[in-house]
Order: sequence, then structure tokens, then C-alpha cells
Amino acid sequence: MNSKEFFAEVAARAELTPKEAQTMASTLALTIADNLNEGDSFSVQGFGNFEVKKKMERIMVNPTTKQRHLVPPKLAISFKMSNVLKDKLQQP
Repeated sequence: MNSKEFFAEVAARAELTPKEAQTMASTLALTIADNLNEGDSFSVQGFGNFEVKKKMERIMVNPTTKQRHLVPPKLAISFKMSNVLKDKLQQP
């Protein structure tokens, strides 16, 4: 499913125009990004949890040159789906 199909599906289910559905999805994405940028987690009941995790620095070895590099610490987004969503995906 591409984004155009996604917005059309959301619009049909919510009785909106595709443009309104696109605006709604963009607003949701920006809200999630703002919360994660502040260091907060973001939870959607029945869908899952988004949170920011800090990855520690580590040493990486280039397999061809055997040269070692230090990879600096970074922030990564983690998603854990809810049990409701897991159960829906498990059903045939």
C-alpha cells in the first residue's frame, strides 16, 4: 500500500476527503516526532508504544581492511506493538 492508497482508505473509513486524511496523518506524525524529540514516549492504545533509546558508543571493525572505528553514541526510535495488534496479526 502506498501513501495515496493509505490516505484514500483512511478517508473512506473516517468519512473525510483524502486531503483531510493526509492532513490528519501528517499532524499525527508531527505530534509523535515532537514528543519523541522532547524525550517522551508516545503510546497509542491498541497500536503500540514509541520511545527513544540511547545506543552506546561501540567499536566497529571494517571486515576488508581490519581497521577499527569508534561509532559515537546515538538516539534511535523503538516501537513495541501492543498485544491487541499482535493478536490481530496472528489471526488467519
